[in-house]
Amino acid sequence: MAESLSWQAEGDTLRLRGELDRDTLLSFWTQRDSLLPGICFLDVSRLDRVDSAGVAMMLHICASQARQGGALALTGVTEKLRTLITLYRLQDILPFIDDKPA
Repeated sequence: MAESLSWQAEGDTLRLRGELDRDTLLSFWTQRDSLLPGICFLDVSRLDRVDSAGVAMMLHICASQARQGGALALTGVTEKLRTLITLYRLQDILPFIDDKPA
């Protein structure tokens, strides 16, 4: 059974925790429009697992923020997630930063 996905907004950062995969992302997906206004950073450092559906969701919300005139960058990208982003050749379209500005 998949671990749950939870999130918490702190200022301009939305922190995700747990697993982000096809079995857990539906609850986040249905609430994304109310969660994302004012969010500039998606902290993924506390995600234990991300699958291709999770990466696709990250791509979609980054693109959605850009269409609305904003920007969203991933922070806390683990080596596993960085490898997945590189394998899918998404490093140019899925923005992530090593350290969030203070």
